[in-house]
Amino acid sequence: MNNHSLLNYSINHPKTVTGIMVALTLIIGSLISLVQVDTDPENMLPANEDVRVFHNNIKQEFDLQDIVVLGVVDEENEYGAFTPSTLQHVHELTELVKTLSDEHDPELHVVGKNLIAPGTVDAIEQAGLGQVRFEWLMKEPPTTQEEALRVRDLALDNPLLRGTMVSEDGMALAIYIPISEKKFAYQVREALLEKIESFDTHEEYHITGLPVAEDTFGVEMFIQMAISAPLAMGAIFVLMLVFFKNVKLIVSPMIVAMVSVIITMGLMIGTGHTVHIMSSMIPIFLMPIAVVDSVHILSEFFDLYQKTRNRKETLKQVMHHLYKPMLFTSITSATGFASLALAPIPPVQVFGIFVAFGILLAWFLTIVFVPAYIAMMSEETLNNFGLTPANEAHEHESFIARHLHWIGTMTYKRSKAIIGVASILIAVSAYGMSQIVINDNPVNWFEDNHEIRVADKVLNSHFGGTYEAFLVLEGAEVEQPTVSEIQQKATAIVSEMFADAPEVQSLAAGIVSATNDNASTADEAVAFIADEFEYEADDAEDQHYDMWLDAADAVASLSGAGQTFKQPEVLAYIEKLQQHLISTGEVGKSNSVTDIVKKVHQELFEGDSSYYSIPQTSDAVAQTLISFQNSHKPQDLFHLVTPSYDKANIWVQLKQGDNLVMEHTLESVDEFFATNPAPAGITHKWAGLTYLNVVWQDKMVTGMFESFISSFVVVLILMSILFRSVLWGLLAMIPLTATIAIIYGIVGFVGKDYDMPIAVLSSLSLGLAVDFAIHFLQRSREAYKEKGSWKDAVGVMFEEPARAITRNVIVVAVGFMPLLLAPLMPYKTVGFFLASIMAVSGLATMLILPSMIHVLRKQLFKTSKTQQS
Repeated sequence: MNNHSLLNYSINHPKTVTGIMVALTLIIGSLISLVQVDTDPENMLPANEDVRVFHNNIKQEFDLQDIVVLGVVDEENEYGAFTPSTLQHVHELTELVKTLSDEHDPELHVVGKNLIAPGTVDAIEQAGLGQVRFEWLMKEPPTTQEEALRVRDLALDNPLLRGTMVSEDGMALAIYIPISEKKFAYQVREALLEKIESFDTHEEYHITGLPVAEDTFGVEMFIQMAISAPLAMGAIFVLMLVFFKNVKLIVSPMIVAMVSVIITMGLMIGTGHTVHIMSSMIPIFLMPIAVVDSVHILSEFFDLYQKTRNRKETLKQVMHHLYKPMLFTSITSATGFASLALAPIPPVQVFGIFVAFGILLAWFLTIVFVPAYIAMMSEETLNNFGLTPANEAHEHESFIARHLHWIGTMTYKRSKAIIGVASILIAVSAYGMSQIVINDNPVNWFEDNHEIRVADKVLNSHFGGTYEAFLVLEGAEVEQPTVSEIQQKATAIVSEMFADAPEVQSLAAGIVSATNDNASTADEAVAFIADEFEYEADDAEDQHYDMWLDAADAVASLSGAGQTFKQPEVLAYIEKLQQHLISTGEVGKSNSVTDIVKKVHQELFEGDSSYYSIPQTSDAVAQTLISFQNSHKPQDLFHLVTPSYDKANIWVQLKQGDNLVMEHTLESVDEFFATNPAPAGITHKWAGLTYLNVVWQDKMVTGMFESFISSFVVVLILMSILFRSVLWGLLAMIPLTATIAIIYGIVGFVGKDYDMPIAVLSSLSLGLAVDFAIHFLQRSREAYKEKGSWKDAVGVMFEEPARAITRNVIVVAVGFMPLLLAPLMPYKTVGFFLASIMAVSGLATMLILPSMIHVLRKQLFKTSKTQQS
């Protein structure tokens, strides 16, 4: 079915067309009720992405969870948060947190065993020489100020808590709440806020952390999606009413846009895709494109109807002029967004595919439903359509038409000057583009005065940092000895140590021989032999007692193959690495197994600060670790080292969540390893949410650039096919090139971070800028063919065609300005830059294109005549 058949069917069967559209909208739109919101940044990477797989493996291996941070600050009290009343509130909040879970999904809960709060951690104190005492830091809330200050002082004396749970100045306190899944963060925050509301107190409570920011954004994003789209549609409706002054007629573009959005979103959700921050913007991106074609039709219909006073004839003329340009603009716009399917980011792929589908759907609805809608209108409704009272005609002439005539004349008389100015602007913009900084931070998705943004600033000014990253160290793989090899080494020890006691040597050799029946692994063999030797020592004669014990120690030293992170030189290297991290100024705090070893070692020597150091032998290190495992939470050790001591985790706390900060930290650590060769063949890798954000952002930027270049080439080929000329095809790409250069040049000059919304807007630029170029160039060729000279054709071009473009620019640009009132920064960004893209692409089309046509008129229209002949 060609375009004439479609048009005739729509005009002759308008109710059938409308009925089918309504039915499909209701059926597919009903799938929206299945919506699932997802703001997890991990899902910006494929499930099988190496860094994501490693991240999840590390979380499981070290029993790590994502953290919600609750901070308590009291700037007015001389003791800060460490008063009996405040610690009573902290105790109540801690007890509440332990009980939190989702009543509908038990898998969503707080992981209480890993909760860091005054009532859930130990104070580490000396209990005499060679002994360490572990007592709950705050078993019960203190009743006196002295008791409250003791809690503070004991926490400050613990390197694992200082700068993490208690601020370095001893004035603020934080609770670290581990949650089973990030999507539970919002519920935790709401429960905490409800409890805090019941306190009659003056201290401040702040809740932050990446999981909170991302989950809260998901909730507010869903609300904003339901507000922003209708506001934008309302603004577009009012502007179209100003231009066309016929309420009933301008309803049709609104219906096209609304139906396109409903069917596209319904289809996306119905096929099992979640609504991510990207896909939540599908309505915002789809509506301007859906409205653009309708405005072209209404604009030309507005100008022609009073000449024919016949709806069908006018529609046929309009569609004859616009069908081909609208088809190609829709294909090029869809191509621009479909190219995002090549990006290595799943939510971006989904966004690109469904916006492309929505664009093609909007085009089909425009050429089918809009004519059907007009056909259903009564002649009386259109009586005054296209007529403007005299005084309004004067204003109309003053504000739009006269200025367009002036622009048209200027492009003819000052074409080279316009091209020169445009070239300078593009060159300057190229420099601006070189200044673009790629950066993002989910907390910055909120306005400055949002509670989460305020909490982020306050808590990161007091503590080591609320942004987590995990620096995972792994020793070189060491081949584990066999039981037979342990026996051989033990036999050598027996031969050497019992050489002067043949009878005892024979007994020892017998124990070694019995190992095969009592051990299946090397460690079991070592344990069996050493235990048996110690048992024999208890019954041995005095002259053989030390001999048995020495032999037991020698055999015990055979264990621990591959236990890299018990070696003093390795722990010293970690200590040096931690000092380097702090020296960067971007890492506020780090915790490692080295901190545990040093603290316990100090307390083993009666708290003498000179012993806050790494022991000199592996056995002494092992003793500190064994001592720590007598604490109330021995599992805390294995957040920082594996039970086999072949991997270690440095918990890095950053004060800022910007990708740039994380990238600088990565580079700094790489430089440290390059200049300080690691012992024991240690290698390092990163995990953690802050690190994952860097990875997907880098992939997004690279993927967006590649997809844009590929779609640019595809669109250029399509333009060359449409105009049957490479020269005309290149000409069609000029507004796009100018728009991209100028918009992204501004981004670089004003210092706006190149984040996800900014990256995606390049696809919208491609669609809208090429849309205007196709309409302008196609009508230019027709006008030249009709008039025979470009001088006369310019006058035609800066009437209805230029008015249609101007109306589109104003309707879409101003129509989406309500997005600037949104409380979420990505929506503000889209609103501002969408308006900017419309303005720049419209100006580039109406200034640069006619100027270029004038300069190249001989080559361009010579080609056109050749094609026509």
